[in-house]
Amino acid sequence: MRFEPTQWIAEDPDPDTRAELEALVRAADGGDEDARADLADRFRGTLEFGTAGLRGAMGGGPMRMNRVVVMRAAAGLAAYVQDTRPADQGPGLVVIGYDARHKSERFARDTAAVMTGAGLAAAVLPRPLPTPVLAFAIRHLGAAAGVMVTASHNPPQDNGYKVYLGDGSQIVPPADAQIAERIAAVGPLKTVPTPEDGWTVLGEDVVAAYLDRAVGVVAPDGPREVSTVYTPLHGVGLRTLLAAFDRAGFPAPAVVPSQAEPDPDFPTVAFPNPEEPGAMDLAFETARAHRPDLVIANDPDADRCAVAVPDPAAPGGWRMLRGDELGALLAVHLVRRGAAVPGRDTFAASIVSSSLLSKIAARAGLGYADTLTGFKWISRVPGLRYGYEEALGYCVDPAGVRDKDGITAALLIAELAADLKRDSRTLGDLLDELALTHGLHATDQLSARVADLSLIGAAMERLRAHPPTELADLAVTGVDDLAAGSAELPPTDGLRYRLAGPGVDGARVVVRPSGTEPKLKCYLEAVVPVPEPSALPQARAAAAELLAALKRDLATAAGI
Repeated sequence: MRFEPTQWIAEDPDPDTRAELEALVRAADGGDEDARADLADRFRGTLEFGTAGLRGAMGGGPMRMNRVVVMRAAAGLAAYVQDTRPADQGPGLVVIGYDARHKSERFARDTAAVMTGAGLAAAVLPRPLPTPVLAFAIRHLGAAAGVMVTASHNPPQDNGYKVYLGDGSQIVPPADAQIAERIAAVGPLKTVPTPEDGWTVLGEDVVAAYLDRAVGVVAPDGPREVSTVYTPLHGVGLRTLLAAFDRAGFPAPAVVPSQAEPDPDFPTVAFPNPEEPGAMDLAFETARAHRPDLVIANDPDADRCAVAVPDPAAPGGWRMLRGDELGALLAVHLVRRGAAVPGRDTFAASIVSSSLLSKIAARAGLGYADTLTGFKWISRVPGLRYGYEEALGYCVDPAGVRDKDGITAALLIAELAADLKRDSRTLGDLLDELALTHGLHATDQLSARVADLSLIGAAMERLRAHPPTELADLAVTGVDDLAAGSAELPPTDGLRYRLAGPGVDGARVVVRPSGTEPKLKCYLEAVVPVPEPSALPQARAAAAELLAALKRDLATAAGI
């Protein structure tokens, strides 16, 4: 559907975006070429609804996140719920959560109004809360669907709209396309009923229920002596994480003071993502003052968890664990604690994550599954006991939260660190043990952020037209074009290369466009054998050299 600026302005209930568009139209009519280009970009189509829901920059017009876009999305979702819900089950409940970004609460209230106007029951979480609380609430309350208003770790100018169905998992095809069809069929906004009340604002009891479930991921009689520094990166994780640590019996973390409270402008970081360079600098500064055992960070909606450990050889004395390292540590802890049952339970990871998890599962007699990127796929693995992806996402209690959960992951890693500390060991010691058992699984990422999205398509086209036969002096022994799909994986835009050569027990590269950011992402893994403890430093050096060479050669092959 195409929209005209005058039509859009007339329907827009938000005085901020309405005034913004009116100023752009006046400037464009007056001959301002920048205004004309901006206006054309905002009206070149509509923000695409997909498996990630909606995500984009805030502003007026159909290609931005705003109240009109949100209300139309809510109307389409309401129609989908009504069309797919059995008639004998009565009107469905839609639970709505929101983070602390600009206009998140307003978008949540608009969604509740649209759901109520459509004849559905709507319930809004009591305050800005982590995404996993919303994912938990869907199943806890028996809802037909859920919405989380969040842009996760995106820049401050963005917001988003994440949709879950009644099983507590994010939407996957064909539901995304079916919802998108209903959004496109929504008529003028004045035809969408939006009452001023009629929905429920939930109380703190739903948060308490989540916390009761969350603390169950740690053993009630386990060790608790571990000191931590914590940062929510200006997001919504603080109150929930502190409450979870208190209920579980862990000492209260020292909180990075300048990042403790929610702030939608994220003033101390360039990008509010613990993986980004510089994002953890203030946490490390706090750690140098407190000398804790661990540094823990959540992203702004607290569905991801990052961990850093003391390392005298690292700049500033602290080293961030890679997502794959933390993923392996949590898996081993669950196995050794007897929390995963051989022959019944399954571990899962996305195809861009390390292959180490498959070896941990096999050694423990557990099932294992590879999935496409995203917890919308991981959470649907039959018999799932634990799943993770390298981008700091961990699902340690799929029966409670069928999504990544940065709060429960933080609890579990704190328990593991306390358990190791009791035996005068560290997380680094356990990683060394895993390298001796399975080989050193070294991973890294090459990521190219672009202003022009066509550059990503051009890079993928170039790799398909001219596939590399060698990377980092390793032979490319197999290429999978993931767009073709397979018996194990639905089709997705991506390429996977398998490599072999002397000195490695295999290597792998996966290239794919990001689903949530304007990035081309390349995921690298090299497995280096470690015959004895004394060989660890040499293995690490060899792996680092190999990953650097893979980055260099892949950048050349992709033209990025």
